[in-house]
Amino acid sequence: MPASELITTPFSHASTTADVLAGASLDGVRAVVTGASSGLGVETARALVSAGAEVVLAVRNRRAGEAAAAGIATATGRRAPEVRDLDLADRASVARFTDRWDDPLHLLINNAGIVTGGLERTREGWELQLATNHLGHFALATGLVDALRRGAAERGEARVVALSSTAHMRAGVDFDDLHFDRREYDPQIAYAQSKTANALFAVEATRRWSSDGVFTNAVNPGGIRTGLQRHFTERQRASLDAAEAAGAFAYKTPAQGAATTIVAAVRPEFARTGGHYLDDGREACTVPNDADLVRHPHGVKQWALDPGLARRLWTVSEELVHGRS
Repeated sequence: MPASELITTPFSHASTTADVLAGASLDGVRAVVTGASSGLGVETARALVSAGAEVVLAVRNRRAGEAAAAGIATATGRRAPEVRDLDLADRASVARFTDRWDDPLHLLINNAGIVTGGLERTREGWELQLATNHLGHFALATGLVDALRRGAAERGEARVVALSSTAHMRAGVDFDDLHFDRREYDPQIAYAQSKTANALFAVEATRRWSSDGVFTNAVNPGGIRTGLQRHFTERQRASLDAAEAAGAFAYKTPAQGAATTIVAAVRPEFARTGGHYLDDGREACTVPNDADLVRHPHGVKQWALDPGLARRLWTVSEELVHGRS
């Protein structure tokens, strides 16, 4: 896409959630934020609540979620958000969450994510990073799509935000060995695959659901020191330090990191449009698949926005999650 056609906003690397929401009212907006007990998730939820949204914290650790909800109420002076259990690596947990959801939904923020230091698998044998970061969110979104359609009928649109990462530039989706059954396991490549999958989900979800008023975009929050790094190996930490030293990124505060999520969730520039990849509060330029991460840290690789790959991933994901094609 030519640079002149990219969607821009007044926001930048330094913008915060407060900047994005200045003067905004989200009264009547109902939102779900996954992974909302810490880090970017709790900041995203706090920002939405501060503007009047009714937010559900979808969390794996209920005690941490309830503490986050209480903190949000104290910080905003508003009613504490509701806390509901959700383990994205457990299909039964996702099904319970979606089956019990009755209300129209206006915003779904697929924020939760994990990084592993070695190979871990779900009970199905799925590689854990792909299972959590992509397949769990895929099951959640497809399970809530009727609620999103009802939300769109109420407000003219509903939005889904999928958190990706600059890490997507390290690897596309290996359809021949999604779960590292044959290739040597590399946690960085596994994480990169899952983040490419998040961006591809936004492309195909928009193609399938936009006629119903449901639009999905992917965002890169940037580098933020959160609990996501707690399981990093020394090699992963060294790689991150090297990328920072090379200028590929500079660390943001949680309020700066969550700002791009809030842009995708509420700003008029992204009303009724989807399949985009946002970075630093605006749409990122597409770069070739062989582009260097250091020279193009704010771009999105072609493999993460390819419509054919997005359709293929959707089909594979449906077969895995729902047992159908």
